[in-house]
Amino acid sequence: MLSILFSTLILIPVFLGFGKITCSLFQIELEGISLRIILGMLSISILFCLLAFFVSLNIFVEVPFVVFGLGAFFYFRGYRGILGVMAGNRILFLSLMAIILFFGSFYPFILDHFGYYVPAISWISKVGLVKGISNLDLLLGQMSFWHILQAGFSSFTDSFLRLNSITLVIFVIYIFERRSWIHLAFLPILFLFSQSPSPDLPVIVFSLILLNEILLGNRNSTMLFLISVFIFSIKPTMIWLPVLSFLYSLFIVNSRLKFILPGTTLLFLFFFKNIWVFGFPIFPLQFLDFGFGWKPNDIILGKSADMAILKTYDLQYSLEEIRRFSLMDYVNNWLFLAGIKGIIHVLLILSLALFLVYAALKKSKLVWLIFISIWLKMIIVLWFSAQYRFFIDVFFVIFFVVFWQRISRFRSLMLFFILTFMVGLFFCVPKYFQSRLASFKMTGFLGGFVSTQFISPSVYAWKKYDDYQIGNLKFNMVNSYPFSFDTPIPAISPSFVQEYLDAGIFPQMKGSNLRDGFIWKKITPSERVDIQKILDLREHLER
Repeated sequence: MLSILFSTLILIPVFLGFGKITCSLFQIELEGISLRIILGMLSISILFCLLAFFVSLNIFVEVPFVVFGLGAFFYFRGYRGILGVMAGNRILFLSLMAIILFFGSFYPFILDHFGYYVPAISWISKVGLVKGISNLDLLLGQMSFWHILQAGFSSFTDSFLRLNSITLVIFVIYIFERRSWIHLAFLPILFLFSQSPSPDLPVIVFSLILLNEILLGNRNSTMLFLISVFIFSIKPTMIWLPVLSFLYSLFIVNSRLKFILPGTTLLFLFFFKNIWVFGFPIFPLQFLDFGFGWKPNDIILGKSADMAILKTYDLQYSLEEIRRFSLMDYVNNWLFLAGIKGIIHVLLILSLALFLVYAALKKSKLVWLIFISIWLKMIIVLWFSAQYRFFIDVFFVIFFVVFWQRISRFRSLMLFFILTFMVGLFFCVPKYFQSRLASFKMTGFLGGFVSTQFISPSVYAWKKYDDYQIGNLKFNMVNSYPFSFDTPIPAISPSFVQEYLDAGIFPQMKGSNLRDGFIWKKITPSERVDIQKILDLREHLER
């Protein structure tokens, strides 16, 4: 907890300092400090992204940014704004902050933390953005803006990767500034994402903030659209937010079309970054194929698409069974999946139906724009991969819009403390929930409470791996575990080694060092034998 507190006390002033500079340079007028903090995070993310094409985001990048941000914070006297937020509510604010630090100090348990988040951050901080990195590990082709931002502060300011906890503190600052107490009801659920650098948390937090600004009638179309594109660049399934910001600015604020210029510039950077690391503009979609030589192999992309279909049905059906589904089977089997995910699907459809009724009764142009934007997102998600994690934000949006300014401060606090107690039990006695929520696989990684959390966050360590070489690529592979979260780079997960063998290919270095990037090539018969020996040895060690 003390470690996260240190990171919070450093990074929030740094973000605010850069936010103040951004507002001064581009003559942006904003009320309060929370939106300035978000603009600071946005501007640093852009700068980090541009730098990462050329250098690693190591301590030599981190220190100047921290010093410059703190200098701007004190020069613009940003501390006055932070002290002003706590005025009259200091005990409540500090209590909420302590609760956030407590939950943020638990062991990470989201599977992507081990298979994607940490490896992505490791590559960016040690090497930078690598052309064709998806040929080494397809998951690394995502390289979210959130992980670029996290990587830039991972050397010493936030070495435990708890930026999400800091983001929740920023969320609380916004709640107190706007007196938007309904937001407190979402905090306990977001605690589930605070131990990992999961992009899900910032996009939910920033979308709720942006949605509140729109409902309050904020007419700064340029800022709204820019932040909405930033949210999209963190997680593209949030496509509904740029759509909503665009429609709101065009049909309600009646802004001139030039408001899209800063956001569109960021969008082009997002597309370029994706093409650089993945070969296509949006991961994992294979459209706008420009034929770049570093794009992933078609067989590997096909297997990824197949896995997305399988995960849509929670791996409860085979690919052959799914392909034989009729249209009604597609709907029924998805809607009534066995386990907790089926319940989530049913709740989603009911929520959307109720939101339709609410929009019809409300007769508000803005509510209809929100409804249209959400439905557009749902159509896209359902078309490509209808996994519950891609539309979890829809529940937050519907609840927020329906109950906006209808829940008092007292009721919001009561709801917060009740839900916080329940989530606290979930973390502190995980074995109880592991036995009762067997279909919710993430519960198996919950580590429970340990006293050392009061000093520093709990982290897992494995550090069991062997090194191998195929062609010109020397790589490391983890032993007796599926994910390479603390295996030195370049690392390849065992599942991908098997996929490469099945596809008859293997990643290779494009040049003499890691920064030159990766391509794939067909393997020779002798290389096929060597790869099979690697997999056989690993299987033997696991026994």
